[in-house]
Amino acid sequence: MHLPHHNRYPYSSINSRSDYSWPEGKRLAFYIGLNIERFAFGTGLTHNLTVPIPAPDQRAFCWTEYGNRVGVFRLFDLFDDLGLPASHLINTSLFDYAPEIVAGINARGDEIIGHGRTNAERHGHMWEEDEARFLAQVRDEIAEKAGQRVRGWMAPWMSISHVTLDLLEEAGFKFVMDWPADDQPLWMKTRNGRIMSVPYPLELNDSPQMLVRHATPTEFEQMVIDQFEEMLEQSSKQPLVFGLALHAMVVGQPYRLRALRRALQYIVNHPRRHEVWFTRPGAIYDHCLALPEGTLPGYRT
Repeated sequence: MHLPHHNRYPYSSINSRSDYSWPEGKRLAFYIGLNIERFAFGTGLTHNLTVPIPAPDQRAFCWTEYGNRVGVFRLFDLFDDLGLPASHLINTSLFDYAPEIVAGINARGDEIIGHGRTNAERHGHMWEEDEARFLAQVRDEIAEKAGQRVRGWMAPWMSISHVTLDLLEEAGFKFVMDWPADDQPLWMKTRNGRIMSVPYPLELNDSPQMLVRHATPTEFEQMVIDQFEEMLEQSSKQPLVFGLALHAMVVGQPYRLRALRRALQYIVNHPRRHEVWFTRPGAIYDHCLALPEGTLPGYRT
């Protein structure tokens, strides 16, 4: 039976792969991916905490705005207090609208991941030429207005077309984070080469857990701790990537921030923290790129 398949990478079981370690012999790579998003007022896609009201829904809009006015800066402070690096999946429409956010990212030396123009839109429906222009616009705006050469990509709403990976590779992107199929990086085939997939958590993600499944902050706190303990134990067998996906308007709320602080304190004060590489997705890409050919699963040149 021949099921439709993307043919971007072959099947590989985690127990059958080559072994390697992260820098200094560490076995678990830990990174934070903070989503910083802007939405349109009265139109387009949005999140909603309660029963939607007819547009313009100022309640939903203001809730998302809270993340950009308050929540993101509380999170910067938390990461600073704990000495944690971070990566930021940010919409480029925030660069002119809220330049203080970009200044805060750069002051910390953090990494920007391409995350579209706004989360009020998806791009997977675009014609190929339009999508290519869209990706180039995002790439160029990050370079011009944030001063970073962007290498990673995470689409708003994880939206893709059948050629997104090809267009990303052709636009100079080096890795993607919206193919959550594994706990290790893997190579994906494009029509002119390959692009790396760096693991990103679909489940250990404050948005689906708290907004869709209605987990409480303390339940999410325990999820983070349990994920950490289990992956730390599993990493004795294979090098693994622990990604923690956050959103400024979700965990930036004070009562959720309190629970997140407890979870992160647990991790940074763990007696086995010396086995953990606290890093960013771009550094994971660089380390994996330098491994011998054939070490990572997936497409081989």
